[in-house]
Amino acid sequence: MSVTTDQQAEFERASSGVFVEEDLVKDRTALGRLVASRQQEYLSTATPEAIRNFAHSYGDDNPLFCDPGHGETSRWGGQIAPPIMAAVLNAPLLGDKDPLAKGGSYRGIHAFVSGGTWTWYRPVRPGDTLYSLSGLESVETKQSEFAGSSVIRVLRDIKVNQRAEVVGVYRTLVIYTERKKARDKGKYAEIPVPSWDDAQLAALDETYAAETRQGRARLRWEDVEVGQAMGAKAKGPLTTTDMVIFHAGGYGFVPYGLKTGRRGWENRQRIPAFYVKNEYGVPDVAQRVHWDNAWAQAIGNPRAYDYGVLRECWLHHFLTDWAGDDGWVERQHDEIRKFNYQGDAQVLGGEVTGKRVEDGRALVDVAVWARNQRDEETARGAATVALPSREHGLPVLPAVPAELSRATTEVMARHGELLRERRSR
Repeated sequence: MSVTTDQQAEFERASSGVFVEEDLVKDRTALGRLVASRQQEYLSTATPEAIRNFAHSYGDDNPLFCDPGHGETSRWGGQIAPPIMAAVLNAPLLGDKDPLAKGGSYRGIHAFVSGGTWTWYRPVRPGDTLYSLSGLESVETKQSEFAGSSVIRVLRDIKVNQRAEVVGVYRTLVIYTERKKARDKGKYAEIPVPSWDDAQLAALDETYAAETRQGRARLRWEDVEVGQAMGAKAKGPLTTTDMVIFHAGGYGFVPYGLKTGRRGWENRQRIPAFYVKNEYGVPDVAQRVHWDNAWAQAIGNPRAYDYGVLRECWLHHFLTDWAGDDGWVERQHDEIRKFNYQGDAQVLGGEVTGKRVEDGRALVDVAVWARNQRDEETARGAATVALPSREHGLPVLPAVPAELSRATTEVMARHGELLRERRSR
């Protein structure tokens, strides 16, 4: 479906928002400030079913995450979540308000998640509820080939469980572009529409069929060599169904969210700039660029495209399968380099770039990537994985920096105080 005249007119109306200096001033004031996140994500507590469904939402069937019985006989003594699930879990955390920490709103500006960096310290287990200390770590402006002026923000979330233990730290790179400028550039308009024949699908199916997971067959640190290939993993071709399943598994896109009925109407009153009329004249979420080809074309893309977070999860799937039941992915850095459009397929790969022993942990550094059927690199990353070792034994979890432990302990204590005050009223 192509963009209609009415959609173009609606696009012009919705794209009237441009960058304003006030937003940048607010961002610079907010730098370095951490506040208790009051966001209620779709999921806040990791139940066994929620863990399984989240893993399935990006195609991961690892029994360590999906089968509680398998986890009971593993080194973890029970089911654990894929570490990256910490990204979608959040319960409201009570804390003192800091109006200077809010930053700019960037109303009407299109946002792209362009990558992120995770450090994980503890597994998420069934029954764990996660909270966040959140803040803006950096902000800069630049000229983008795709969309003219852009604002690049790095958001930091410190994820903590109900025991005041730091689970991980997530830094998200988000690029904000003015929609009209993005469309006018038209840089991606000539990308060919995929048309898969049976032979091409059969070749992709061979990659799926050949995928391996270490599981309980321990990959030991001593057996890993620099330059060693890590295998391949297939994803796609991308469909609208993939987007639906990812949301159904727990990705909520809060604070915007997807809501229906009266709740959708209430959300439209709260953030009207997030809603743009579709070809039927019905206000719908601007977020539909991820499943609505016509709206994606209205902002300068040839077709709907995936979430950057989904490809982060794909790379994580690749890493956790390679690490096996006894390994631990300590760090993951990824960069989204190109769009992954509907109809595109990705093949993930990687290689070992280094190995070392640090604080008694046998660590392996790796590079990972995703390439589409046009042989374009659409995502790249680097990770550190702790592996079992004949000399050093099973990997222990990394130590949480003291300043993070202090900050989260104080914030959770304040949360408890405010909760008691609320209940005593």
